[in-house]
Order: sequence, then structure tokens, then C-alpha cells
Amino acid sequence: MVLSRPPSDTDVSVHSTFASRYVRSSLPRYRMPESSIPKEAAYQIINDELMLDGNPRLNLASFVTTWMEPECDKLIMASINKNYVDMDEYPVTTELQNRCVNMIAHLFHAPLGESETAVGVGTVGSSEAIMLAGLAFKRRWQNRRKAEGKPFDKPNIITGANVQVCWEKFARYFEVELKEVKLREGYYVMDPEQAVAMVDENTICVAAILGSTLNGEFEDVKLINDLIDRKNKETGWDTPIHVDAASGGFIAPFIYPELEWDFRLPWVKSINVSGHKYGLVYPGIGWCVWRTKEDLPDELIFHINYLGADQPTFTLNFSKGSSQVIAQYYQLIRHGFEGYRNIMENCHENAMVLKEGLEKTGRFNIVSKDQGVPLVAFSLKDSTRHDEFEISDMLRRFGWIVPAYTMPADAQHASGRSSAAPSPSASSSTSTWSCASSTRYPRPRSRHPPCCRRRCPPTPSPWPTGTSTRRRHASSLCLPTRPTA
Repeated sequence: MVLSRPPSDTDVSVHSTFASRYVRSSLPRYRMPESSIPKEAAYQIINDELMLDGNPRLNLASFVTTWMEPECDKLIMASINKNYVDMDEYPVTTELQNRCVNMIAHLFHAPLGESETAVGVGTVGSSEAIMLAGLAFKRRWQNRRKAEGKPFDKPNIITGANVQVCWEKFARYFEVELKEVKLREGYYVMDPEQAVAMVDENTICVAAILGSTLNGEFEDVKLINDLIDRKNKETGWDTPIHVDAASGGFIAPFIYPELEWDFRLPWVKSINVSGHKYGLVYPGIGWCVWRTKEDLPDELIFHINYLGADQPTFTLNFSKGSSQVIAQYYQLIRHGFEGYRNIMENCHENAMVLKEGLEKTGRFNIVSKDQGVPLVAFSLKDSTRHDEFEISDMLRRFGWIVPAYTMPADAQHASGRSSAAPSPSASSSTSTWSCASSTRYPRPRSRHPPCCRRRCPPTPSPWPTGTSTRRRHASSLCLPTRPTA
């Protein structure tokens, strides 16, 4: 005789996930629920909601890595519960971080002796790295001004109008005046001569960008260095240079080895780079490296011992996961110089194919340069009927995330539009797209424009009947995604 009983409200083991009452009733959106739910239901609820996110592999809106090898994924999961700041408890992780710092410093030609170790730190990204570098410049400037008996309450920093928002954050958060060099037609990066002309005795540093957020272009760091050197000799000042190599730091050494932008230039005192961009690591890792120990004031380094042994720390954040540090070390030894060079060359070649395809359509202006971050920034030649944001929305229907964005105040001409909707920073704004290249997809054999039919889903056209052929073509653009390993 088989005994059975009706399940109670709390006995959920016999329910399938989607038949469970836990997925049939609403959860509070902004308050913690009163009762617990089974782990299967919690997973399914969250997993289903996350399906509404874009596909990271089809996201061209950033340079951040979206794929790593399974072996590295295993290392990440095995170390995800390690707190990097516990250096005494996890000494090997600390050693791997130090190895990464030294590898990157040598890659950037830091003037290190045979037995000398590099000065640097791992961060959660280039934003934190820039904050730390900026603080070092500010403190060194203040110390020098105090020693000379001069005022030290009005520091400023020189950047181009094309800088990433983290530089504006640094200036606002740490009370430093941000002096921006305006852009001009055909020149969408900081002009070295204008930048150095703006330098005065209160300038803590000139920030050069190796890979502009707007179009991937490298700024002329060598010319900035030469002009700074001349001005420092004429004035007796000691104005240094910081290179924001968030995007270009893992590109230039491999495909532009003769380009002088790093510690080969005497006035470059610190460099930041994003490991989670072209360093080929998932989001959450950046690096800041200083030229010498003297360029990082000792008073900014804290020493603690409540986690065990004496531990020096120079970060804005304290606790941090170890996974990304270990992943960076994996990529550095896994690929080596040869592997990174091959990946970056492939990215650059794919970018050129994409550029050529867009040019063949005759409908776009190319805003990016061939030398720089392997991406293609472009805008419509004729935007009287449709603008970049409309086409970006159409591409989104096919899963591709192609960012359309406004250009800075002095670059409205970039899209060829006479006027546009008002933006907070200018009376009129113009827009463009930026698409990073990929190593994941093979280039079309026929080198056709990027509207590659083999990847376009055979769905009906989203455009209304009677829409012009030009507009329909925009909806069929199929673009490769940004670089990963």
C-alpha cells in the first residue's frame, strides 16, 4: 500500500521551479522580502531577469574584455573568495600582483636596475589608478611649494577636452582646477602646443591620453615631453607628465614598438593601464606604475598590521577580490609578448576591414585614425533624415550594441550636421559611433562591407514600407564585437 499526503505550503521539493508559488507571486522590488525562498527559485528569478540585458559578446559600446579561456575561468572561481588585501594570509597572491607590476613596468620601459623592483599598484580599474596618480602629483607639488615658501592652494591639471570622465572626477573630488584644451576641426585630441602654453607654476601635471575615448587616437606624448622639457628649463619649474594608457597601454608596446610615449621620455612620471580592456581580463583590474620610488611620496603610503604582518597599502579601496589579479598574471604568462602582439595585430586588421567596408558604402565619415586603439569611429555624412541614434536603435534590434554618442562642444562638425538637440555642455551637440574590433570572428573572405549577410538574421525589415534604401541598409549593418582574448 502506497502512502501519500498532499504537499504543504512549505514542502516545495515536489514542485517544479516554474510551478512553485515562489515564482508565481511578486517579490518586493526595493525592500528585502520577509521570507526566504528556495535557492532554485532565487536563481531562476534572477537568471530570467538578466536575460533582458544585452549580450556582452555583441557589445561594442566599450573596450572591456568579455571572454577568457576556460582554464582562466577556473582560476578565477577558485580564488573568488580570497580578499586581496589580506597579504599575510595570501602571500602567493601578493607575489603574483608584484610580478604583474614588474612585468608592466618593464613593458613600459621603466628605468629599473637588474635587482630593482618596480613601484606600482593594482587597482579596480583605471579610474582608481588615475586618482592615485593624481594624488601623488598633487602631494609632490604641494611639498615643493611649501619648501619654496609659496602658496599651494590652487593646483591645476592640464588635459584635453577628450578625456574620460574619471579626470573630471579627480579634479572635482580632490579640488584641483581642470584646464581643458579645446578640440578643433580634424583634431580630436589634445594639442601639445596649446597644452604646454597653458602650463603655469600651479600645474601639477599634464595628462596625455594614449587612446582617446572619442576616437581611439593616440596623443603625441613625445612632442608634449619635448615642449615640457623646454618650458621647464626656461622657467625652472618641474612640471611632469602622466600618461593615461587605459586603452592603449596594452596596444602600443606590441604593434607600435617604436612609438615613444612611456618611461623612455624623461618627464613621464607615471602611467595607468586597464587590465580589463586590452589587458584581456574581465572587468575589475587596473594598474598604476611610477617611474621611480621618488615619484610616489612616502606619506601617501599607509602601513597596517591588524591583518597579520606589516603591510604597506596605497589604494582608495581596501578589500578587493584576488581573482582579477590572478587572471592578469595568467594572461601575461599564457600569451607572452608574442601572443599579445598577435592578438593586437588581428584586432587592428579587423578594424581596417570594418573601416574599408564603411567607406565603400559612401555614407559615413571616418573620425578615427589608423594608428591608435583598434576601433572605428564614424558618423553619417547626411543626417537630414535620420541620425546616428536612430541607426544605433535599429542595430540593437539585431542584438548589436553600437554606441552613438555626442562629441564635445568644439567638435560639432564631426558628424556633418548643422544642428542637433541641445546638450548640457554645448548649445548644439553632434553624434558619432565607435566600434571596437574583435579577434573572435573571422574576416569576410570577400572583404565586403560589414553588412555581412551570413550573420544578419533572416527577419523582415524593421523599417516601414516605403522607407528609402539608404535607411534600410543602415538596419542591416552587422558589426564585429570589441577585442577579447
